[in-house]
Amino acid sequence: MGDWEGVRLHVVTGKGGTGKTTVAAALALALAAGRRQVLLVEVEERQGLAQLFDVPPLPYEDRKLAVARGGGDVYGLAVDSREAMYEYLDMYYRLGRAGRALDRFGVVEFATTVAPGMRDVLLTGKTYEATRRQRPDGTPVYDAVVLDAPPTGRIVRFLSVNTAVRSLARIGPINRHAAAITALLCSPETAVHTVTLLEEMPVQETADTVADLQRAHIPAGAVVVNQVRRPHLGSRDLAAARRGPLDHESVGNGLRAAGMPASAGMVNELLEEAAAHAERVALETHQRAAVAALQRPTYELPQLPDGVDLAGLYELGDSLTAQGAA
Repeated sequence: MGDWEGVRLHVVTGKGGTGKTTVAAALALALAAGRRQVLLVEVEERQGLAQLFDVPPLPYEDRKLAVARGGGDVYGLAVDSREAMYEYLDMYYRLGRAGRALDRFGVVEFATTVAPGMRDVLLTGKTYEATRRQRPDGTPVYDAVVLDAPPTGRIVRFLSVNTAVRSLARIGPINRHAAAITALLCSPETAVHTVTLLEEMPVQETADTVADLQRAHIPAGAVVVNQVRRPHLGSRDLAAARRGPLDHESVGNGLRAAGMPASAGMVNELLEEAAAHAERVALETHQRAAVAALQRPTYELPQLPDGVDLAGLYELGDSLTAQGAA
């Protein structure tokens, strides 16, 4: 599996708007290539995977989403915190169907929406169960699990919630289960990949997240730079555009040679766009250096001109594979 041999759980996070769900889906397709079975899990109850793969809303069970290159399969699971609570009550309190009756008293509503941290306990627990699920012969059901996780602002708290559970429940099955989840999340079987754009705020939040993960002893994975746009001008023209307007006459001659109108207004507009583009490239160059300073494996994904559809997901997955991510 490329750079991440031995990793069973790939957690994908990122600042809102960086495209972490898209990257998680592309990574799942890359990991599934070559007849592997991969589960893609979402926990924010947005049905983002269904929209991305253009399928009906996912139920609270594994559903096949796509066939990867070489015959592998990507399955999807949308974790519903209420259903996860019913499982939790049955697992530790043997309530079975009686657990659903607690809805009448507001117990489930309290646990899934009000009680601090309880929802994250349920979501990480379900992800752990999927990662450890086995066939009758003892082999893993899934070669890898990709978790489309909460954004960077709360990812460490989300992944560390079971440490707090262990301090509250010091003995018994809940303590053992929390310990097992913590052991997985802090082991080499887990990697937390952070998605960013080449912009100041996402890059800074990525740097903060990598540092926070390291302090929490949770393995920081790769940095995925998403929506990368290649420069339209050469380095010499970019430098000239930053210093001042490009040569008005040369731009006009170029337009006329291409059979396009070369009015003064058109040329001035192009010169303004060239200056703005040069500033943008300079900003991205600076932010790329900041990403490199994190000393994490880094992959870059292009901005897709026509937006992200299923074909685009395969293209992004192929790009990750080519860069060694899978």
